[in-house]
Amino acid sequence: MGTIRLTAAQALVRYLSAQLTESGEPFIAGVWAIFGHGNVAGLGEALYASRDAIPTYRGHNEQTMAHTAIAYAKQMKRQRAMAVTSSIGPGATNMVTAAALAHANRIPVLIIPGDIFATRGPDPVLQQVEDWSDGTVSANDCFRPVSRYYDRISRPEHLLTALPRAFSTMLDPATCGPVTLAFCQDTQAEAYDYPEAFFKPKVWKMRRIAPDANELETVAEAVKQAERPVIVAGGGVHYSDAATELQAFVEKHNIPIAETQAGKSALAWDHPMNFGPVGVTGSDSANTLCNQGDVVLGVGTRLQDFTTGSWSLFQNPERTLASLNVQAYDAVKHGALPLNADARVGLKALSDALGDYRAPDPDAALKETWFGNVDPLTAAPSDTNALPTDMQVVGAVQRSSGDDTIVMGAAGTMPGELHKLWKAPRPGSYHMEYGFSCMGYEIAGAIGIKMAEPDRDVIAMVGDGSYMMANSELATAAMMGIKITVVITDNRGFGCINRLQKGTGGAEFNNLLDTAYHVNPSAIDFAGHTRAMGAESVHVGSISELETALETAKSASGPFVAVIDTDPYPSTEFGGSWWEVAVPEVSERSEVQDARKNYEKGLAARNAT
Repeated sequence: MGTIRLTAAQALVRYLSAQLTESGEPFIAGVWAIFGHGNVAGLGEALYASRDAIPTYRGHNEQTMAHTAIAYAKQMKRQRAMAVTSSIGPGATNMVTAAALAHANRIPVLIIPGDIFATRGPDPVLQQVEDWSDGTVSANDCFRPVSRYYDRISRPEHLLTALPRAFSTMLDPATCGPVTLAFCQDTQAEAYDYPEAFFKPKVWKMRRIAPDANELETVAEAVKQAERPVIVAGGGVHYSDAATELQAFVEKHNIPIAETQAGKSALAWDHPMNFGPVGVTGSDSANTLCNQGDVVLGVGTRLQDFTTGSWSLFQNPERTLASLNVQAYDAVKHGALPLNADARVGLKALSDALGDYRAPDPDAALKETWFGNVDPLTAAPSDTNALPTDMQVVGAVQRSSGDDTIVMGAAGTMPGELHKLWKAPRPGSYHMEYGFSCMGYEIAGAIGIKMAEPDRDVIAMVGDGSYMMANSELATAAMMGIKITVVITDNRGFGCINRLQKGTGGAEFNNLLDTAYHVNPSAIDFAGHTRAMGAESVHVGSISELETALETAKSASGPFVAVIDTDPYPSTEFGGSWWEVAVPEVSERSEVQDARKNYEKGLAARNAT
């Protein structure tokens, strides 16, 4: 067996370029890099030498460039991914938040932070975090709890075992998530005689786990007995590319669906079996079906508290919970009947097992009433002197969008309003990071989405608070000529949490800028700021002006930003469910005391189901 002498960094890059998808493309579509002393001489040189085989992109912040990589993989349905690399110290720890985001959302990303010297010769090296009781610890140990697979590469030959494990983790639907390879900086530059066979191109095929016969029979029998079954469709429907199978399933068996944040757009909004969003940010139509459902079948959902209303939503005392999920951990949550399987394969097998079973018709009036209630909220306002609401902004963006539009967001007000109000025309047209609800994901994420689907229009909906947390990748979009549209809703603070603060009895405090400590009132020129980073930008004064700006955005050659002032107080009053947010048991304020009583009522009602 022949060998080839390479540095460890060169070997890593060569291996990355040889790992292929079924369509023949490299699984790692590119590497996002901010270089420092911990990776510039090793990985930097290796990436430069291989720049024609695997492109390297430069970000402005380690966290947000990792967000771009994550959004790319999410929009690609986990079929392709990206890598990110940083130096040691702050560059590495900046990416811990992104790793946690990918971990919560089950998204593949390869994180390669530089690390301390394996030889320990120059210890403590610049930016080294020292543990006085453990000489093996570095700052990169922060990645351990937020990585699906973690390894420290302190010998060149470690790559021979670490890299196959890393790709196996990222490409297995059950274990999919972030992989961290902490790469000692001296090891990156060290040479080794690697087997040539290690770099032979390898095609990775998606594993599609078939259901166990016993689990399939048990779940099928439960569904056959159901008179009011309902499906809760999660992100696994998209990742399995199972939207077509889901539609065939619900049409054959007449079972309505409700959509989680990650599952939204699994069916077109106007499909008669799509009863809309579920849970805390859900619709009355979907939540009513879930309240009444005697069999609730989760498909590709991890059943987090926003989906389940902190487990208060499924109120039928005779209900059975079943869960079709590729990850066994998720399939058995809360005593569910497990159907541990890939969504596409599992739906087909379950449909065959159900035979000619058809559920009774769901109440179509539920859906009609829901849209009758919320459609007026998104209409253009008749009072043009009042501050627009977020709902009206959503309506303006909806009217300006088409079937090829992808709307996206992450945190604050917009996830709730978009989940309730956005009418997704087809699968993949709604991209929400709500597993970690990370402020600052939006602009960087929009870049990743556009890189994944360059022929589609991408609109990022971001509040002023989230924009202020992470906006630097807008300059990256301008530099790379990436066309995205960003709508900034300026409600002068953290409006969503301000409403929650008031809703739990608290006084308005430290959320809106006017209620935070200040000497001078805040007056940020968002349009000017975004323009300074290279975006075409405009501040609009009304919903009609916003719609005009959105039409202008369609002909922009790079990033386009529309800024609009909005009212921080209104939200969609319809829909939703109880959400457990602990209220202080002791307070001098009557508002908190009343909120505590309501909280205890909610606990009692939840615990009684």
